[in-house]
Amino acid sequence: MGIRKLKNDIGKKVKALRREKGLSQEKLAEYVNMSREHISCIERGKNLPTVETLYCLANFFKIDIKHFF
Repeated sequence: MGIRKLKNDIGKKVKALRREKGLSQEKLAEYVNMSREHISCIERGKNLPTVETLYCLANFFKIDIKHFF
């Protein structure tokens, strides 16, 4: 799996989870203490989130971090 595909796959999963909860990027960012811009870049596959960021998102969504991979 290439890094570009990994970034895109994680971004799609974050976006889908956020939408399932009916949250805006702004609200999700507020809940996980990140900027809206950072959430946007993750969702668009521009940034590869750190393990710490994935852990925060997984905790918020109440899923196992493995869900992102």
